[in-house]
Amino acid sequence: MRATEARPDVPVHIVLAHHEFEAWFLASASSLRGHCGLPETIADHPSAEDVGGAKEWLRRQMAPNRKYSETVDQPAIAAIFDMSLARRRSRSFQKFWKEIEDILRAGPG
Repeated sequence: MRATEARPDVPVHIVLAHHEFEAWFLASASSLRGHCGLPETIADHPSAEDVGGAKEWLRRQMAPNRKYSETVDQPAIAAIFDMSLARRRSRSFQKFWKEIEDILRAGPG
């Protein structure tokens, strides 16, 4: 891996969201009710990691005068989504969480 070759003194951990980053938001969509143009009635997607096009799914849920914007909405939603719920409903988010726990347990390199 090039990162390890470049910096062998720094541990490297790689986790990818299944399909796309926004799939983690779909897994905990109910925690986003009323935020970023999403309706008060939005529900968690029953199979968030199977959605190819999570951004488009979010767009379809938003108010008609609103469009999902990665640069605006992604950081805003990432700051508020329920990570505990995402952990329970998304295997890739659970893996991400575990990697973060492992890094914190290991402490400074």
